[in-house]
Amino acid sequence: MVKRFLISGFILLLTLGLPLNAAAQEYSFSLDREDVNVFWNSDGSMGLDYLFVFSNQPGAHAIDFVDVGLPNANYDYNSIRADANGNPISISSDYQGSGTGIAVDLGVHSIPAGQRGSVHVTIGSISQVLHPDDDDEAYASGVFAPTWFGSQYVVGTTDLSVSFHFPPGVQPDEPRWHNAPPGFPSEPQTAIDGEGRLTYTWSSANASATRAYEFGASFPRSYVPAEAVVTQPAFDFSGVFNFLIGNLATILCFGFFGFIFLVIPAVSVIAGQRRKLQYMAPKISIEGHGIKRGLTAVESAILMEQSLDKVLTMILFGVIKKGAGKVLDRDPLNLEVTQPKPEGLQDYEIKFLDAFEIKDTRSRRKSLQDMTIALIKSVSEKMKGFSRNETVEYYKRIMETAWQQVQTAQTPAMQAEFFDKNLEWTMLDKDYDDRSRRVYRNPVFVPNWWGNYDPTYSSRPMGSAKTAAPAAPAQPSGRSLPQLPGAEFAQSMVTGVQTFSQKVVGDVSDFTSRVTNVTNPPPKPTVRSGGSRSGGGCACACACAGCACACAGGGR
Repeated sequence: MVKRFLISGFILLLTLGLPLNAAAQEYSFSLDREDVNVFWNSDGSMGLDYLFVFSNQPGAHAIDFVDVGLPNANYDYNSIRADANGNPISISSDYQGSGTGIAVDLGVHSIPAGQRGSVHVTIGSISQVLHPDDDDEAYASGVFAPTWFGSQYVVGTTDLSVSFHFPPGVQPDEPRWHNAPPGFPSEPQTAIDGEGRLTYTWSSANASATRAYEFGASFPRSYVPAEAVVTQPAFDFSGVFNFLIGNLATILCFGFFGFIFLVIPAVSVIAGQRRKLQYMAPKISIEGHGIKRGLTAVESAILMEQSLDKVLTMILFGVIKKGAGKVLDRDPLNLEVTQPKPEGLQDYEIKFLDAFEIKDTRSRRKSLQDMTIALIKSVSEKMKGFSRNETVEYYKRIMETAWQQVQTAQTPAMQAEFFDKNLEWTMLDKDYDDRSRRVYRNPVFVPNWWGNYDPTYSSRPMGSAKTAAPAAPAQPSGRSLPQLPGAEFAQSMVTGVQTFSQKVVGDVSDFTSRVTNVTNPPPKPTVRSGGSRSGGGCACACACAGCACACAGGGR
């Protein structure tokens, strides 16, 4: 009786243990961290660097393989390396996805149940990953989605970071980022990596390892070989006529519904994306008739879409000339605002001064952005019914006339007078920096407000129009004017723009993009989603819109 009871109990234990053993064979893990570095190389190829940090769940199957999806099959297998916790591991062809990818075989370095470990994978070269930018034919576009995992195997959230490393030589103001996926900041962090390459980084501490997040950016095609940018092949017309005749009824039937439900929406999407990332609203480009006269130099700069750091510098000079402000320190820029403010200030000048009464740097930058947005919208309203092209040409002529007056002045005193009168108009010149250095070669009699702009030059009281030091010989006008060497004067003018760029607005591209997102927001990139998979997702590299990624992932 006892023996039978023991046997029955043993069988019962075996029976109860079977589900536990079966459950232990299932994968269950959290992906605590995923760092992805995407290198857009000068030969047009892509390099990838993945760091995964897994926490395997108690009772789960050991993490013995990690499937990593790739954009396409054009990768250099010999360039692939992997390690687990610093130990070299092998690459396997046992990729269990429906698309293209690799399987990383952890072997003896598998991550057991209840333990934590890291997997590092690098792919040195993947070609045919760049496509023409839909908005600018001079730009190449790349869209990348890091590998992801099946939702039935992943628990918790992931600290995900994706960094784009642009080809060597790309300048900070040249690339354009695409709209970020949900859950990530709308703008990436910019930096320079150890190789001197510009980087964009998107990060989220609460990302999902089971979602396909797409990140995109465009940069000038001149940095990669022309053949590296994949374009659509020429259409093959062989046999097309016979195919159309044989399938005419089917084509007509489906073509009608395709036109209604596919073509019309697609055309609408494409039309919405066909415009430059410019801060002027698209409606400003709708031509009216005639010239819009009466714009200020600053408003003309907005119409010409001059760099916003130059626009803000023009406003700075304007308020100083009107005695409304004085530069106390250039580094960092500290502006003393006259109280009460003088009469006759433009609305944007008042808001500009209000921003500099804010001590917090971030809040000040945000206030300057709001001021710039309001200014752009005001110019757009004023241009309704007028021709932009004719108006731009009109103010370019005013700019050239202003320069001619300065250049042809017969005496230094007359040159100083024309400079004082025409300063903001001459700054409309896109070649302003070099032209200033060419024009101001001889000693320059600077205007009376100069000390309020350059605190190192003079300590005259703000708004003074009569005190000048050091004194120059009296001019026919009866005034004594301060004097500077031409090279020093030109350099001081140029550094005014640089001061705004570096000390006030920060990164000019970032500042402009924040403005553009309000005044002329870019179209959202096409979002493509991946299916459920357990061990790996896909890494897409496509054009910014409309391309088809063969995304698929693997099995563990």
